[in-house]
Amino acid sequence: MTNGSNIVTIRDIDVPFLADRVKWSIAAIPAMIILTLLDSLLGALMAEVLGVFGLDFLGTSTSPH
Repeated sequence: MTNGSNIVTIRDIDVPFLADRVKWSIAAIPAMIILTLLDSLLGALMAEVLGVFGLDFLGTSTSPH
């Protein structure tokens, strides 16, 4: 270092909103997995219910007229 320069040391940076954002991002991963599984189960259940009545996902009849 040259003479007359100042040395700056940063000891602590408090950024609480960043920590909260990281926590929410990490918590969102398993939540999305659970919601995706529930959506898949609900879709399969609805397909079964509609299949009992002879309907497909488009709402058209699969039985011959």
